[in-house]
Amino acid sequence: MLMRAGRRSQGTGSTAELEAFLASQGYVQLRVIGTAVCGLHRFSFTTGLVVGLNFEGYERRYCYEHAADALAALAAWDGQEHPGGPWIKCKGAGIDLLNPSFVG
Repeated sequence: MLMRAGRRSQGTGSTAELEAFLASQGYVQLRVIGTAVCGLHRFSFTTGLVVGLNFEGYERRYCYEHAADALAALAAWDGQEHPGGPWIKCKGAGIDLLNPSFVG
């Protein structure tokens, strides 16, 4: 079941279908933050904290070097601003942002 704000959410059939689909695509730690479905996905060289997941794709992702950092950020994030931790880049349609903490 998708987690919503720290508790399990009983989903409708479409929510259960989305969760099953995302899991089949390799997404883990799925949860709803605000109105966005979020989760973690392993990419070639990073672990992505992926935001706005749906059947067609996603809104954006935050790339972390280490999976543990991505997991901690997902667990602590309230959906406002950017998630915490040492994310390297935020990518999405029209988005290519370096972490401001790394820009000097």
